[in-house]
Amino acid sequence: MQVVIRNTKKEATNLAAAIIARELRARPNLVLGLATGRTMEGLYARFVEMHEKEWLDFSLAVTFNLDEYIGLPPEHKGSYRYYMNKHLFNHVNIDMRNTHLPNGMARDIASECRHYEEQIRDYGGIDLQLLSIGASGHIGFNEPLSAMRSRTREKALTPQTIQQNSPLFERPGEMPRRAITMGVGTILEAERCLMLVTGETKAEVLAKAVEGPVTSMISATALQLHEHCTVIVDEEAASKLENQEYYHWIFENEPEWEEFRANMSM
Repeated sequence: MQVVIRNTKKEATNLAAAIIARELRARPNLVLGLATGRTMEGLYARFVEMHEKEWLDFSLAVTFNLDEYIGLPPEHKGSYRYYMNKHLFNHVNIDMRNTHLPNGMARDIASECRHYEEQIRDYGGIDLQLLSIGASGHIGFNEPLSAMRSRTREKALTPQTIQQNSPLFERPGEMPRRAITMGVGTILEAERCLMLVTGETKAEVLAKAVEGPVTSMISATALQLHEHCTVIVDEEAASKLENQEYYHWIFENEPEWEEFRANMSM
């Protein structure tokens, strides 16, 4: 795992976007795992800007989202399909047939979960999985005690997650209590993982996820086991990390970050 600290939320977001854009330009048919939430809105806005001003091409890309609420149709404003269309898909040249989310309206949820895993395998797996972190330390909706080998499945949401997400609904009481989520094991099979975390409210849980012991109580700690995981944070989110000086040194000195340092200085 590598941790990169940038001064501001905008700098962290722009770096994450630059990394993904480089991968997409190198592999136009990139299989990209996507996330939702407030943190992602700025990132997707940057993608739209890069598409419009820098010709970032999504025409051959394939996407798989981490999760979807059970019981919400795609047109519901609280659904993640609606979120993705609103913030990204409707504004770039992606083929909607190549955008995948779990079907939260499926009659047989267990069968839908197996089908989602099969779809990912049919595309050869996820090349780059984008992530953030929830208040309880979850990635996707892998709430506390999610098994490290878990696959796409139905998951009950914790009161903490419901409290965090319900304000995003026009009627908070409408927020579902269950969701379909990629499993921790599914996420760890991605070729590369990129986690973007910003804001002081995430500082404590980020420190546990990055520098604490690996535990099923905090599913994000599983990323410590991934061979190619990059965690990009702003100064506020990094405020409780013990090794901040080292993380700064890595970005400022390691050759692999030279291209990004040069672009940011322009």
